[in-house]
Amino acid sequence: MPIRMIIVDDHPVVRDGLRGIFTGDEFEVVGEAADGPEALVVALRTNPDVVLMDLRMPKMSGGEVIRRLREQTPGIRVLVLTTFDDDADVLPAIEQGATGYLLKDTPRADLRRAVQAAARGETVLSPSVTGVLMHRVRTPEQRTLSPRELEVLRLIARGATNREIAAKLFITEATVKTHLLHVFAKLQVNDRAAAVATAYETSLLKPATND
Repeated sequence: MPIRMIIVDDHPVVRDGLRGIFTGDEFEVVGEAADGPEALVVALRTNPDVVLMDLRMPKMSGGEVIRRLREQTPGIRVLVLTTFDDDADVLPAIEQGATGYLLKDTPRADLRRAVQAAARGETVLSPSVTGVLMHRVRTPEQRTLSPRELEVLRLIARGATNREIAAKLFITEATVKTHLLHVFAKLQVNDRAAAVATAYETSLLKPATND
């Protein structure tokens, strides 16, 4: 029996390329989707063995797509194929139930083997992703932020707006928002107040002194 799979990526050229890789008797591409909501509909309709999906797509976060796929189709295997390997992307995907996490520079043969392994329920990880997870295992209580993320968080704690932070750090407001998204993901919070509170609780930020 071939492995039934759907391909989820917002770039048609990427979907076409992946479909070409999975030709032959071992695989059957039973559907494609360009975003998270479409992936949920296609998965429900086709009941695939494996969903091969990008992580950053329009309309719904990758982690949310994985969680909903796992809820609506128990037993489905989700294999992430993306260009991002930082912990703000890796950890939510793994926590929501992804069977594997690969990067888009994975060789064709390795990608085919990874889908076969995922269909068997085996965990498949790129070496760089394994490194991210190993670092988290070795420092389970340490929610590490980059120096710039800490700078942004300190200014948030002092009541600065995104515009004020951008001006002070000589970066764009869009970059500030990106840093904040990474902070939220790493601290597992949804807003600025919760991020500041968690940072104090975990000693990432120290109580203000008279400086």
